[in-house]
Amino acid sequence: MSVAGLSAPPAVFHEASVAENGTVVVAFLADWCPFCRAFAPLLKREAERHRLPLRLADLTSLENPLWEVFSIEIVPTVIVFRDGRPVYRADGVDGVGLGSVELEAVVRAAGAG
Repeated sequence: MSVAGLSAPPAVFHEASVAENGTVVVAFLADWCPFCRAFAPLLKREAERHRLPLRLADLTSLENPLWEVFSIEIVPTVIVFRDGRPVYRADGVDGVGLGSVELEAVVRAAGAG
């Protein structure tokens, strides 16, 4: 899984990935999470299909401050931002992750589908 935003400090990640005008989908993922590895390709495919701006945040390190900045308690988590503000959030379910229902909701929240 290729994850963008690996080395960006939280303020830079936030400014570059979230605080842009319009809608952006941010997926918080970790390499050690099997549900992230399964969900990421599905999310990427749907983002391409619907031309959604997608940013991936690597939370592989539990020391990454983005865990706290965005109040992430479980991965995968996807947040849809519009003009820098969160408008939808899908948190993975322990032992399950995120599936097609949550993916469809993300696409709808981002204004596609």
